[in-house]
Amino acid sequence: MNKAQPLSGLGLAMRAGKLVTGDEIVLKAIRSGEAKLVIVAGDASANTQKKFRDKCGTYKIPLMIGFDRETLGGSVGKPERVVLALIDQGFAEMIRKAILKTSEVEYIE
Repeated sequence: MNKAQPLSGLGLAMRAGKLVTGDEIVLKAIRSGEAKLVIVAGDASANTQKKFRDKCGTYKIPLMIGFDRETLGGSVGKPERVVLALIDQGFAEMIRKAILKTSEVEYIE
């Protein structure tokens, strides 16, 4: 499977309004329990990765770290994106399954 597949799902989720992006908005979605899956770019700073790893751990939200900011941004039709959250269980599952089949992600919990 190529890496475009999970990422095309992100674009779909974005167009469907089931994806939020940006530090503060994603943190808010995590705290409210709205986030079903958080994706952090593999080239995000160690600080950013730790912040979302801790936050997702606290709220028991699946987290993936992988791809790079250009790839994530491109997949949702925006400039570079470091963090995304899926706020729909269906999309979250679909993307999780697709990503599990690729080797682009080094961290999943």
